[in-house]
Amino acid sequence: MRGEPALAVLRDRPYAVLALVNAVMLLYMPMLSLVVPLWIAHRTVVPHWLISVLLMLNTVSVALFQVRVAWRVTGPHSAARFVRYAGLALLASCAVFALSATGGPAWAAALILLGAVGLQVIGELLLASGAWEIGFGLAPEDKQGQYQGFYGAGVPVARMLGPLLLTGLVLTLGPVGWLVLGALFATAGCATMPAVRWANGRIATR
Repeated sequence: MRGEPALAVLRDRPYAVLALVNAVMLLYMPMLSLVVPLWIAHRTVVPHWLISVLLMLNTVSVALFQVRVAWRVTGPHSAARFVRYAGLALLASCAVFALSATGGPAWAAALILLGAVGLQVIGELLLASGAWEIGFGLAPEDKQGQYQGFYGAGVPVARMLGPLLLTGLVLTLGPVGWLVLGALFATAGCATMPAVRWANGRIATR
């Protein structure tokens, strides 16, 4: 509309907070593609071919179940709840990953890793379903382009900063680093609900 700022999204603080939270949650991408393979190679006793199995498990699971999970999201409130659950699932996943380096036979570590990736898949499915609804549902209809561009910037940010942050955290601190990362996911996920309420309040006063 005439007279409005060209980049109105930068003044929409609730939406900006949600975009930041989403960028934090998207750190699961370098976690799975980079940190987990490095962790398996350097901190566990399982054979390295298990890395390919875990990545394939993730890909197949997302392809099979994403639509079945996403249809349960019916609006911003349920979407925020899904993101909160995603943060808790990723926290559990990180905690289980931490257990994979505690020693013991290779088969036991392999089972632990399979469980950790299973929890990660649950978190990814929940996050994708909730984040999509939040990104589109809370953006003004006449500004979807700039809002989606801003919200979607979380992907390159996570892929650019995530490898440095996560490898330094997890590979340096070991199991403690996994727990710190999990706490970060849980905090971001739980912050989504109040941020969505804030955004809804702003929409109501427009």
